[in-house]
Amino acid sequence: MFILQAAAMWPGVLPLVVLLIFLVHLSRCSPGKVNYREKEKEVLDDILGEKKYDARIRPSGENGTDGPAYVQVNIFVRSISKIDDVTMEYSVQLTFREQWLDERLKFNDYGGRLKYLTLTESSRVWMPDLFFSNEKEGHFHEIIMPNVYIRIFPHGSVLYSIRISLTLSCPMNLKLYPLDRQTCSLRMASYGWTTDDLVFVWKEGDPVQVVKNLHLPRFTLEKYLTDYCNSKTNTGEYSCLKVDLLFKREFSYYLIQIYIPCCMLVIVSWVSFWLDQSAVPARVSLGVTTLLTMATQTSGINASLPPVSYTKAIDVWTGVCLTFVFGALLEFALVNYASRSDMHRENMKKKYRETEHSSSVDPTTELLEQDGSANFQMKPLVRHPEDSISMDKIRQCEVHMQTPKKNCCRSWLSKFPTRSKRIDVISRITFPLVFALFNLTYWSTYLFRDEAENE
Repeated sequence: MFILQAAAMWPGVLPLVVLLIFLVHLSRCSPGKVNYREKEKEVLDDILGEKKYDARIRPSGENGTDGPAYVQVNIFVRSISKIDDVTMEYSVQLTFREQWLDERLKFNDYGGRLKYLTLTESSRVWMPDLFFSNEKEGHFHEIIMPNVYIRIFPHGSVLYSIRISLTLSCPMNLKLYPLDRQTCSLRMASYGWTTDDLVFVWKEGDPVQVVKNLHLPRFTLEKYLTDYCNSKTNTGEYSCLKVDLLFKREFSYYLIQIYIPCCMLVIVSWVSFWLDQSAVPARVSLGVTTLLTMATQTSGINASLPPVSYTKAIDVWTGVCLTFVFGALLEFALVNYASRSDMHRENMKKKYRETEHSSSVDPTTELLEQDGSANFQMKPLVRHPEDSISMDKIRQCEVHMQTPKKNCCRSWLSKFPTRSKRIDVISRITFPLVFALFNLTYWSTYLFRDEAENE
């Protein structure tokens, strides 16, 4: 309306207005304004046409030669859900990426307007025949849509990315369990193409990434290493890549659940040494209870581990603790036997004293002692040669007893008159000292051995 009013006021302006409207309309309809989303379809139909591209044929080598096609591999570890000691396997979820050059897929990017083309069907382009050689189970993720895409770049580079979950085998050496470190591998290899046709290489820079704050229930991921593991068979050499994940077992769990309870059971078994030797029911029940508890603890530990042919560090610990508890029970059996022996000895001494007393008050001896001459004459007849020999031995023993050698342990043990009591007292000192020595040897041996093996 404004334009028409202006044209009525200034008639000479009308041709200019018409020309301006024509130019605006021409600019809107000019071929410079392109719908690049439709161009993507045209480009895809062009480069992936049945007569131009065949997904069954592998790409040519570098610079169009007949050499092998190189595929760069990169993985991103999203999570590690479990590491199972019994089945010797671990589960991991990762984003797997492959990138290679296929010169047949070059296209015009229209001055940088088409950065890349995206596909979701991997069957439309040639794909490397990679597989995970130590895989037990695996599946793709398809919620809400399949977690996979293929990007084709203008210069013919193809990027393939997919999210997968895998359960992989992880052979473990449990000799140092639970003070051990385990190395679990992820191996990727070509199934059908030999190294003459296909070679896998790690992407330069950072071929493996791990999500931050990766939490594992009983392990800590210390580091990871990338390497090559090409294999030769009677059909040729095949390219292979591997990632070694180094896990350190968290010891705090085993310290609380195994080592401290075992130490407590061993110490409780020593309470028997402080009970009176006549308290037979209390000492027997204490020894049997601690022995059964320790045996149950040992069987529970072995139930959570695979049956291996070698001795583990935890087997040494539980075996020695079980031996200490069993030794405490045997110690009471020895004390009980020594106590009965002491009672028998006391009874024999008592009878001997009674016999001596009865012989000293013999009426014939009293009558002979009243007559001095008769006593002098009859003494040789009354005393036997065996008596003189025994009396000499008694005198010698008395001399030795009067001048004993200075020995602190003997003088201290002499305070306890019976052998059973001495055994208890010696056990109170010997058992803790030997157990402390065992702990010193155990921890120094396995901790230093663990460090040496990791170096």
